[in-house]
Amino acid sequence: MPGTWGSLAALPCAWAIRLYAGPRGLAVAALAAFALGIWAAGVTARASGRHDPGFIVIDEVAAMFLVLAAAPPVWQAYGAAFLLFRLFDIVKPPPARCVERRLAGGLGVMLDDTVAALYALAFLLVGEGAIGVRP
Repeated sequence: MPGTWGSLAALPCAWAIRLYAGPRGLAVAALAAFALGIWAAGVTARASGRHDPGFIVIDEVAAMFLVLAAAPPVWQAYGAAFLLFRLFDIVKPPPARCVERRLAGGLGVMLDDTVAALYALAFLLVGEGAIGVRP
C-alpha cells in the first residue's frame, strides 16, 4: 500500500512541476529523483536489512514523474497514468521482476519501478494516439 500512496502523492507534485517547468522540467525532475533515489534507497535498504522495503517510495515518485512527463496535463490522463503505472508496478512484467530479484541496493529498488513506468508510458502513448490526444 505505501507504493500506492507514494504514487498518489507524486500526482500534485508532478502537476506543479509541469505547470512551472513544462514536460521537460518534469522529465528532469524524474531523472533527479531517480539519481537521488539510488543513493537514498540504497542507504535505507542497508539500514533496514531488507532488499526493497515497502516504505521506500522515492522509486514510485520518480517513476510517476517519468510517466506523467508524457501525459497531457488533464486529470483523465493523470488518472490513466496512475492506474497503468500501479498495474505494472504490482504485476512486474519482464524484465521488472528479474531486475527486482537480481539487482541489489538502490539501483535495484529504483530500476524495477522504472521498468514498470516504461510499460505504463508505452500503453499511455498508444492510448493517446488511438484517441488523438497529445501532450
